[in-house]
Amino acid sequence: MSVFLITACSTDLDQSPENLASANSLTDYEGVLNAAYFYQLGTVTPLAIMGDFRADNAFMFEPPYTEFDEFDNGLTTMEDQFFRPFYSQLYKCILSANNVIENSTDATEVGEAKFLRALSYFKLVKVFGAVPVNLSATPSTTDTSIFARQPAVDVYNNIVIEDLNDAIATLNNNGLTTGRASKMAAQSLLGKVYATMGNYGSAQPILASVVSGASAAGISLKTNFSEVFGAANEVGNSEIIYATQISSSIVDEYSPASDFWNWFVGDDSKSDFPVDADLNAAFDASDATGNTDLRRAVTISADGLTAVKFPKDGGLGPEHDWIEIRLADMILLYAEALNENGSTPAAITELNKIRKRAGLSNTTATTKAAVATAIANERRLELAFEGHRWFDLVRIGTAQSELNFTNPDYLLFPIPVSEILATRGVITQNDGY
Repeated sequence: MSVFLITACSTDLDQSPENLASANSLTDYEGVLNAAYFYQLGTVTPLAIMGDFRADNAFMFEPPYTEFDEFDNGLTTMEDQFFRPFYSQLYKCILSANNVIENSTDATEVGEAKFLRALSYFKLVKVFGAVPVNLSATPSTTDTSIFARQPAVDVYNNIVIEDLNDAIATLNNNGLTTGRASKMAAQSLLGKVYATMGNYGSAQPILASVVSGASAAGISLKTNFSEVFGAANEVGNSEIIYATQISSSIVDEYSPASDFWNWFVGDDSKSDFPVDADLNAAFDASDATGNTDLRRAVTISADGLTAVKFPKDGGLGPEHDWIEIRLADMILLYAEALNENGSTPAAITELNKIRKRAGLSNTTATTKAAVATAIANERRLELAFEGHRWFDLVRIGTAQSELNFTNPDYLLFPIPVSEILATRGVITQNDGY
């Protein structure tokens, strides 16, 4: 049965915490909103796998998981473990968010719900492209036309951008210290959405507002790169703008045996030594500029075989939050927008902020093309094993050349076959699969 049909039926809506009353009898929607936050947990491991294992930061050793490095139709075999949970949990989040948006009289709750709905559709579109759209708390269980996939640009323009603008207008920044959605988180996501669309003209001012307004909101780069990561560093972390909060006490689709950190540290037999030699070479190239890149020791083990950014030491592995947005990401994205808009000297200034913390000298890049490459390289080293690399390569248009494949169909991932079958083909598969 399609996730739309499942989530349309309140008796099948498996939420945590559970809704103990029907939507039309509720007066307090805090539990429904918390359910929307909860469903984001099911996206973390898939995004980690897609973001780093599909790219050149990590690789799988055991078939059929090696298909993440093979750009053909084989990825459909990964449906049950990655694509189906990712897809279904996001639509459950959307349904919960719709419920809050339609029914809550608390403006902050509605603002948070709009942020979560925007985040959900952003994740769906960057993974699958065109997707079905549901903006109702009670979608029809018989009208199959609602399953038709809507073009990515329409989803961005008509839902994601509108929801984020509403969230920006409604929310303050109190959520920065409580792990909830905030105005700055919505601004940051909106800047990323515009950049993903290639609309750097719109991305630049919103990203500028994030970077310039960070200090007043209590957001700043940590002095030491190592202070950004680790379960002990998460509470009140000044660099983290928004994270999906994870706890060993809350069971989700992947906990505890298949949480994202398990894959990176080599605890899953599908890839005992997951770090790609290409990432080691990228750190070697960074070191060759004359300074030791301080991020290397925080990111990968001394032997270069496993990732240590989210360590399992002390049994804290299951407590690692998934960092969705942090300031360094926004500074580098702002640099990208500045450079794309012709303000290359200003882009260099932003880029060097990140290089300085890494113990590196200022970039030697000066031309627009060279600075674009330098920013992409910096994002790779700064954000390794945070689920960004694949989506960065797709956004800047270098995935095919960097990863050596020719068919653009494989810039997207396969729609879960179960959804296609359940809707009798109304939901269609992406080309190439």
